[in-house]
Amino acid sequence: MRKRVIVIGAGFSGLSAATTLAHRGFDVTILEKNSLPGGRARSFSENGFVFDMGPSWYWMPDVFDSYFATFGKKVSEYYKLLRLDPSYAIYFGEHDTLEVPANLNELHALFEQHEPGSSARLDTFLQEAEYKYRVGMKEFVYKPGLSPLEFADTRVFRSLFRLQMFTSVAAHVDQLFQNPRLRQLLKFPVLFLGATPENTPAMYSLMNYADLALGTWYPKGGMYQIIQGMVKLAEEMGVKLLTDQPVRRVITSGRLATEVITERDRFDADIVVSSADYHHTDQALLTPATRNYSKDYWDKRTMAPSSLLFYLGVNKKLDNLLHHNLFFDEDFTQHAEEIYKTPQWPSNPLFYVCCASKTDPDCAPPGRENVFVLIPVAPGLDDSSETREHYYELVMKRLERLTGQSVRDAVVYKRSYAHRDFAADYNAFKGNAYGLANTLRQTAILKPSLKNKIVKNLYYTGQLTVPGPGVPPALISGLVTAREIIKRY
Repeated sequence: MRKRVIVIGAGFSGLSAATTLAHRGFDVTILEKNSLPGGRARSFSENGFVFDMGPSWYWMPDVFDSYFATFGKKVSEYYKLLRLDPSYAIYFGEHDTLEVPANLNELHALFEQHEPGSSARLDTFLQEAEYKYRVGMKEFVYKPGLSPLEFADTRVFRSLFRLQMFTSVAAHVDQLFQNPRLRQLLKFPVLFLGATPENTPAMYSLMNYADLALGTWYPKGGMYQIIQGMVKLAEEMGVKLLTDQPVRRVITSGRLATEVITERDRFDADIVVSSADYHHTDQALLTPATRNYSKDYWDKRTMAPSSLLFYLGVNKKLDNLLHHNLFFDEDFTQHAEEIYKTPQWPSNPLFYVCCASKTDPDCAPPGRENVFVLIPVAPGLDDSSETREHYYELVMKRLERLTGQSVRDAVVYKRSYAHRDFAADYNAFKGNAYGLANTLRQTAILKPSLKNKIVKNLYYTGQLTVPGPGVPPALISGLVTAREIIKRY
């Protein structure tokens, strides 16, 4: 008789784990809390505007290629990719914008323009980053983080030093480059990992290889096309997906999980995989005797930022914006301190704007723009409507000044989203948006374990366990957890 697996949550990690297990002969059912699969990568439509709700950057295309190839499929069978060129723009101030080209020769010229002689150092930097990407993605990212012995192989151990696990990204970049614009360009990608460059191991300059060499892509139709492709693949493998099924309890008997209880139904289980928020599963779905961690443990974790988001429909075409735009016109250090060291609403935040309609006209009505604004903020803050409106006005004034146009008077649709929405929709711990910060003390075996220490058939996957936050890591997390289950069963 086939083992019955209940997967809680239909985000990237849940879909990945479910599909892998079904492919290997398990009887898999996904229980999704919301009415749509996708987790933070859901989508919604209003007045002809189609908004991706969360992730908007498509990096590491090889991870997606490898995932679909596992099942004998190709990405192109599920969605079409477009490479963005320029990849993105960084606004440092009025009339001070840096557009990052997709072509490496043009990138070399850009570096020489800002810092003569720096293109040779860029080559060195990217060669090192490529090594970290190849080794890091092969040797480290796919490890389950269950034992230090995973790193006992001498080849892997030697790699720890070449991968610069004990140097920060900031120190590594600052040693090679002097120009502040170039430094910010090279430090920005690690923000996807939920920590500052000063607290992120230099191994993660592999993100620069993903950015500058592998490129920035866009799935035509939006990021939700990936989810739709993954759902289609899951169903092809025999996965059953049930939506509107918020889980209320995981029932255990002895050292085994036996049932998953939702608001409406009961599901028998031989194996349970939670890709829901790890803290929520641990503290709310289990009894105290079967939890992996204490309340004190969770309170001491360094969380990645939350976000204040605005989804805007604009009734005209906008100038001086690319698909991806970073606004670094204020002090990054101060903003980072107000996220990590003294959590509070930021004084003068950096922010990000996605204008997907620059690439994909189908996500907005003709002659209009689809605009997504993201402000990184500390988790655990009170996000009142008044606070949201204050920051909307603050960043929109800067957006208008830096791009030289009026925008607010052309906004015909507006929706905000922040801590209380992340908590309500995803049971997100402290209303976080990205998960657990990828600091050295929260890497590999130091992350929350993908296995329950007491309940032998209960596993975890997603952004609060290995390998960490981000879309490709979440997808990989599902594979890693599924492989551990396959080993055992």
